[in-house]
Amino acid sequence: MRIVGPRGGTDLRGPTACELVTEEQVDGVLARLGPDPLRPDSDPDDAWRRIERSRRPIGALLMDQRVMAGVGNVYRAEVLFRAGIDPHRDGRDVSRDEFFRLWADLVALMPIGVERGRMHVVRPEHDHGAPSYAEDRPRTYVYRRTGEHCRVCGTPVRTEVMEARNLYWCPTCQR
Repeated sequence: MRIVGPRGGTDLRGPTACELVTEEQVDGVLARLGPDPLRPDSDPDDAWRRIERSRRPIGALLMDQRVMAGVGNVYRAEVLFRAGIDPHRDGRDVSRDEFFRLWADLVALMPIGVERGRMHVVRPEHDHGAPSYAEDRPRTYVYRRTGEHCRVCGTPVRTEVMEARNLYWCPTCQR
């Protein structure tokens, strides 16, 4: 699906569902979504309440649109790396402070991605070494870098499938 607007286009790849809905159905769809870091009126406490009680891995919870809307696979991998959180850790084992640092990082990073049309997640001090995963993309810490050396510690980046989506992480930096 390609949506074109005043700032250019947005590609939607890999959705579990892509449906056209009527005006009347929009409110129902929105009611099922968790808070969105792009919306200033979102309440991160709604997401936190779901995460703090869950035995599901935080890597899965961040991709669950009922928990938090709009995060997606790249941001999931990158904010967990930036926070030093293992994506396999149960939601209930993520501290409140860790969650709110993740939320603040998403609130800071996601508008940049919308404005530029590209996700920029690598801090300036780490923006060196191996090129990005694609010629026209900014560098990432772990996303699509399986087997490459971590930009911070040098450990090979790992990957696996978690709930039908590719998951990337550094086993040394993310504990």
